[in-house]
Amino acid sequence: MAPATRLRINAVHKAYGRRRVLCGADFTVSAGMLAGVVGENGSGKSTLLRIAVGQLAPDHGTVQRFSTLGYCPQQSVVNDTLTVAQHLRLFQVAYRLPDLRHAWDLVDVLGFHADRRTRAGELSGGTRQKLNLTLALMHDPPLLVLDEPYQGFDWDTHQRFWQLAGQLRSQGRSLVVVSHLLHDLQHFDTIHHLRDSRLHTEATTR
Repeated sequence: MAPATRLRINAVHKAYGRRRVLCGADFTVSAGMLAGVVGENGSGKSTLLRIAVGQLAPDHGTVQRFSTLGYCPQQSVVNDTLTVAQHLRLFQVAYRLPDLRHAWDLVDVLGFHADRRTRAGELSGGTRQKLNLTLALMHDPPLLVLDEPYQGFDWDTHQRFWQLAGQLRSQGRSLVVVSHLLHDLQHFDTIHHLRDSRLHTEATTR
């Protein structure tokens, strides 16, 4: 039996004024797939992801989402006046979670448990991004859309992220990750190159 489809983007177009960003983009993500989106800065990767999660409407084309999702944007969604623990409790209410065990497990995996009582405004850029990523993952959604989720991470945490991504994939989760690092390409099942407003998809040999 073929794996279930979690996200389908069909013939999506998007322009800002006269500048075309996406021209007929097609993109399908199945259960248990780790998909990479790559391209030069300003090529439209973040626009594609914002359309994928419903934050931005396409000019033409369709987007179908077949499961709940977690979205980690480039710009963090944290509140500088709240501590790490307060963020988790706030999102626990928003996600209607019975407890925070999974959230604290993610904090441990990403290595910032010692900052649990620190206000977000006092965190380093890398630790703010760890919190941003945790907030996107803590409700354990079937579909994860992550826009350069490891910005500011040191090498050890960067490796931890990919270990976590592999575990989620093996559990049947689907991940879409924007990356600009060549050594990340080995982790993906499919790679989607955004060039000249068009999306070029290729399978990998992993």
